[in-house]
Amino acid sequence: MWYFSWILGVLLACSLGIINVLRLEAQLALVKENEVLDPLTRLLCRDSMMTRIAEKVDNSRRSGLPFSLLYISLRDFKVKHALLDHEMDTTLLRVVETMKKDIRVGVDIAARVGEEAFLLALPGASQDRAERIAHKLQSDIHAQVKTPGNIAAEARVSVVEYSDHAGQFRVDGLNTAEEAEKLLTIAKVQLDELAA
Repeated sequence: MWYFSWILGVLLACSLGIINVLRLEAQLALVKENEVLDPLTRLLCRDSMMTRIAEKVDNSRRSGLPFSLLYISLRDFKVKHALLDHEMDTTLLRVVETMKKDIRVGVDIAARVGEEAFLLALPGASQDRAERIAHKLQSDIHAQVKTPGNIAAEARVSVVEYSDHAGQFRVDGLNTAEEAEKLLTIAKVQLDELAA
């Protein structure tokens, strides 16, 4: 008789463990579903992207593999060409469509981080590979994205590689979120240098 009580106890413990695992998976799925997206482009917003970049920094620290960021900006494009809001929205959506052609689904992460700026994280991509993608993306945007007034979009793209094993960004005392912010700052500075 004690066998049945023991077996029943084991089955109950296993089922509770399975229920907890399923509950955890459901919570993780809910968090992913509720990541804040930009309402226009349906890409991640800046805060969600910075969280994901911090995860990539942590992954790079553990694995030693690099990842790269592309900072894509159409800086002052709306003002320069006196575009109306809906014309700029259409242009931004076309830029996103073009970006999606050049990214790996389920691997690369894209976000809108400013009114006319995007960030693309390329896990496992070295600086050379990221620069090739940046050049292609810049060319594709110029060739394929036109405003409703048929003006070609002018994007600037800067590339930053995070490589923990090279010690390029690792500063003692910085946590992964601070390193992610540092990467974004470096990408913006490089973009400013390109514009000058």
